[in-house]
Amino acid sequence: MDITNWRTIERPGYFGKKRDEIFEEYDKKYGAGDWRLAWQFGSVIIPRIMALSVYEDGYYEFLKRDKETLDWLTSYKDVWDTAESNVNSGFEYEIQETSNTHIHDISIRRAVARLGREFLGNRLLRVRWKDSEGFRLSPGIVKFHLPEMIVHEEIKDYGGKGIWWFKDTIEDFYQRNKVLQVKS
Repeated sequence: MDITNWRTIERPGYFGKKRDEIFEEYDKKYGAGDWRLAWQFGSVIIPRIMALSVYEDGYYEFLKRDKETLDWLTSYKDVWDTAESNVNSGFEYEIQETSNTHIHDISIRRAVARLGREFLGNRLLRVRWKDSEGFRLSPGIVKFHLPEMIVHEEIKDYGGKGIWWFKDTIEDFYQRNKVLQVKS
C-alpha cells in the first residue's frame, strides 16, 4: 500500500445504508480515485483487504476457542445479515448486493472453513440483528482478539445510529480503526 501520497483526514465510522451516498459525496469532494478507506493497525495504515483479514481472524479465534458455538453454528445451512441473498457472496468480500456492507457473514463463513468445518443444516441463520437467533455472533458482541490494537478516538456517525456495538468487539475494531485518506 502506497503510504507516501496519502494523508488521513478523518475517522468516518459507521456508514450503514448511507454507504453509496457517502462514497458519491467523497467522489464529488475529493475526486474519484483521489480518496480511499484504510485502517490503522498499530503505527501503520493497512488496506481494506488486510483489515478484513484481521476482522476475520476475530471470528476465527472466537470460534476456535468456543467449540460449542461452532457446533451450534454449523448445524445451520449458512449465515446472512441484510438479506438472504448475502449467502451468494460466499467467501468473497467484494460481492455486496445490498445498500449495507455485509462482511461478518462472509468472515464467519471463511472462519468456519479455516477451522475445517462446514455448514450442515437446512435452515439459514441471520446474524447481527437483535431479534435474530444469531445475534450472539454479531460483530458488535463478539470480542476482538487484539483489543489493544483498537484506536479509541472520536469517530463520525454517518450512519446516524450512534455507536451500536460494544467496546473491544470486532465491530469496534472495524469502525474505530477505519480512516478516510485523500491524495496529498
